[in-house]
Amino acid sequence: MNDAIYRELTESLYNRIEELIDILIEENDSALDYENNSGVLTILCEDTDTQVIISRQQASHEVWVAAKSGGFHCIYKNDEWFCSKTNETLAALLTRTCSEQSSSPVDLTNL
Repeated sequence: MNDAIYRELTESLYNRIEELIDILIEENDSALDYENNSGVLTILCEDTDTQVIISRQQASHEVWVAAKSGGFHCIYKNDEWFCSKTNETLAALLTRTCSEQSSSPVDLTNL
């Protein structure tokens, strides 16, 4: 994959995560929010004052996730982002980590 495709994929990914969180806020009065700043998307679990941080790693064409349960590196294969540590999809990984860090279940599986 070249840098332009990587940037396009990650931009689309970040937009979709933001859309899903906006939907959760509207439909469920979710305690999640987000901030997007210079390639770092921070999911705020406001009810527990914790964060899940998603960052672009341009050099390796990876997406990294930092959560209370650890750090995770995701690679793009077969048209989806997968965690190289747990083999979860990124959607499943974010659902799990946000649910662990929030006081209520979070579903981000529609990435």
